[in-house]
Amino acid sequence: MESNSEAASPSPASSGGVPRVFSVIRALGAVQAEGGRVTQIARSVGLTQATTHRLLQSLMAEGMVEQDERSKLYRLGIDFFALAASAGNPGDLRSICRPVLLRLCASLGDSIFLLARSGFDAICLDRSEGPFPIRSFTGDIGGRIALGVGQGALAILAFLPEAEREEVIRFNLSRVREYGVYDEVYLRTEIERVRQQGYAGRNTGLLEGMAGVAVPILDREGRAVAALSVGTIADRLNADRMPTVVELLKREAAAIGPKINPFDATLRRPAQSLAGSPGGQKISLPEAPGPG
Repeated sequence: MESNSEAASPSPASSGGVPRVFSVIRALGAVQAEGGRVTQIARSVGLTQATTHRLLQSLMAEGMVEQDERSKLYRLGIDFFALAASAGNPGDLRSICRPVLLRLCASLGDSIFLLARSGFDAICLDRSEGPFPIRSFTGDIGGRIALGVGQGALAILAFLPEAEREEVIRFNLSRVREYGVYDEVYLRTEIERVRQQGYAGRNTGLLEGMAGVAVPILDREGRAVAALSVGTIADRLNADRMPTVVELLKREAAAIGPKINPFDATLRRPAQSLAGSPGGQKISLPEAPGPG
């Protein structure tokens, strides 16, 4: 039986009940994979079972929580995630990164690219053009390249979860071989190098006189969803300048990560997010690949 203080407590709809509602939501989020029982949730949030049950029932009535009929376990409902997805972040990945691209371009004096994963490819979401004429793997905004080809696409591939990385390697191996210098041993060696260094910056020699360096953009779970990449002429990315460029890229990428909205549609459908944007177009493998 509830204590008098519990019985007299505000309803979930009142201002005093709001912290309790959110404490229950957070507790459910922590056990979302397996689900939670009333006793478990109550113990987690420090409320009686009766109060916790009442809060759960209120959330179920709003579609925010669901209960498995057989196991009686509670989980956050699909309506909760739909609401979160529709609210999202004020800015998508491209909007968040636009000032970063402009800032890096001004600081470094080189072309800066934002690449995002799109299945087995990397797609160019945005770019800021530097003063030096270059060619890139992805071409203009909207262009795509197989994950593993070029510094940006390699940085993304290297920091995918192992199972996903292996799947991409198996699927893309025949595609990257088209460039004439890749085989499985070489690709895996490069991936391991990138993982150890934290960036992709080795000149592959695919286009004489060009060079690039890229760092992954990791979401809150440490998964690579995008990359910041610099494309320039080889003379401007020598051994003396490389550490400075890498440090700037890493600093900006680290600041972007916590701002990424996990429900951002850009991360699920990057090509569709470019509809109507300047230069947005789908481009197949360019004839003259470069460092982008």
